[in-house]
Amino acid sequence: MREYTQKHARAGIDVLLPKIECFENQFKNYEITIAIPEFTSICPRSGLPDFGTITIRYIPDKWCAELKSLKMYVFAYRNLGIFYENVVNRILRDFVKASKPVRAVVTGEFNVRGGMKSTIEAVYQSKSSSKKRKEW
Repeated sequence: MREYTQKHARAGIDVLLPKIECFENQFKNYEITIAIPEFTSICPRSGLPDFGTITIRYIPDKWCAELKSLKMYVFAYRNLGIFYENVVNRILRDFVKASKPVRAVVTGEFNVRGGMKSTIEAVYQSKSSSKKRKEW
């Protein structure tokens, strides 16, 4: 049996992906939910495809994510070898870097494989808003 390696663990984390573009937000104090029900990536160990739904919930500050660029960003995962946990955390990292939201949550609900279903969630809370807002 082949062992997992550091290369498997880090696969896909730093690969260059399309830029998530943003536009200026015109309103305050509202939440946006973006569902991506046909998400696909590749298991870096087995090479088999992984399927799932990625949901991004965020409260915008000055910027909103532009959906066409987000779609191109997500499509880039189709041929990328990356573990579920890394997918969710990478999307959160890249989304926060691009849009600088007040708060963001990325949830990955991955389809059943081998009798198991995985759901991974990663959360970002801006430092300035965490002082003002105790609950979502």
